[in-house]
Amino acid sequence: MIGCTQYAVAPFTSLEDAIAWLDGHIDLEAKVPSRRSLPTLDRMRELMTMLGDPERAYPAIHLTGTNGKGSTAAMASALLGARGLSIGTYTSPNLARVNERISRAGTPIDDVSFSEVLHALSLVESSLSDRPTRFELLTAAAFTWFADVAVDAAVVEVGVGGTWDATNVIDAAVAVLTNISYDHTDILGPTLEGIARDKAGIVKPGSIAVIGEEDPDVVGVIRSVADEAGAAQVWVRGEEFDCTANRLAVGGRLVDLRTPGAVYEEVVVPLHGEHQGLNAACALAAVEAFFGASLDHDVVAEGFAAVKVPGRLEVVGRRPLCLLDGAHNVAGMQALASALGDFAVGGTTVAVVGMLTGRDPSAMLAPLAARGVRLLVACAPLSSRAQSAENVAEAARAAGMEVVVAGSVREAVSVGRELAGEDGLVVIAGSLYVVAEARGLLVEQPGQAASAPHTH
Repeated sequence: MIGCTQYAVAPFTSLEDAIAWLDGHIDLEAKVPSRRSLPTLDRMRELMTMLGDPERAYPAIHLTGTNGKGSTAAMASALLGARGLSIGTYTSPNLARVNERISRAGTPIDDVSFSEVLHALSLVESSLSDRPTRFELLTAAAFTWFADVAVDAAVVEVGVGGTWDATNVIDAAVAVLTNISYDHTDILGPTLEGIARDKAGIVKPGSIAVIGEEDPDVVGVIRSVADEAGAAQVWVRGEEFDCTANRLAVGGRLVDLRTPGAVYEEVVVPLHGEHQGLNAACALAAVEAFFGASLDHDVVAEGFAAVKVPGRLEVVGRRPLCLLDGAHNVAGMQALASALGDFAVGGTTVAVVGMLTGRDPSAMLAPLAARGVRLLVACAPLSSRAQSAENVAEAARAAGMEVVVAGSVREAVSVGRELAGEDGLVVIAGSLYVVAEARGLLVEQPGQAASAPHTH
């Protein structure tokens, strides 16, 4: 095991230098090739071996799914932490700084430790038979740091899919599949069955699989893959566990949750949107599966109360009410549109939307149009994969919306706030790139943020 004490003298003069080295590797998040060309975990396994297999130093909960992974990971981490454990959490992507992806007890890895662990990776890279990708290096950095700081457990979110994701070198005691819908079809395949099979590849022998999806056909596919993998148990939402009541509350939801071990009534989940009640059920079931026992009701209340998930139906401004949501696929936009009912405003609702290529603007905007959103500001994310603002605008016009085309996310946010007026609502969505830039603008302006910026 390579520990921090063995690489205290880093070749990088700053974190910026370390990140520059990291960014010199192929970034599949920025430019995703066909997964068919890279169906291997060999690079990742070789890297882990050279680092001393840090991923084996702690038990883990592994999460995948089309939507809700980040929120469910945050909830599971908070519940484990409320039980007194030191929890390492690995998520993606980040909103502001890449450090956000790797955290312990909700606090991102510090710059010095991040530079040191990247140095450790740079030392072994030349001995590898194939150059790792940026995401593989980040994953290795997370697993190594978690071992170095001796976390009691890790909560690990996949990047894309499951079977061939770099995170799938861990042998997790619990595998969570939040839900399955169409996303990354160019990588995972065009059918829900194919997507489900790929994601179910995180289930390991002897583990407990926690399934949030309820579609019987999709559940059947996941159950089949889990059985083939040798899972000890399979828990399905609506059967072994569920969210049995899901009510609007001040600042979030008030839910009743049922697990194999207990019933938890009137639990406050400080996140907006009915779908967060379903994510809460998955998170609680996963943590109960991890411990093999039910949790004390006070622990559950304390854990959920501590949850913060930046960029997911996050209020970042008042007058007008400004709402950020990382919805970037059709299912996510449907959940966002449904959640708008949680926010009662007297004025106009304005959507600020930008998308990456590969997204169908018409399908993405249909849920907002059906919800009655009639005014949209189109923009393009700061990404090489950005879809043109005019493409988004054309789809919005076809959906019956009035449209303004903005030259940048900054301009789009400014125009959106002006159009909404003090009594209106600005909802910013479509891409995490858009959300990240908008969040930087809104939370850093004195008087605009509803609360201090969240840490993750």
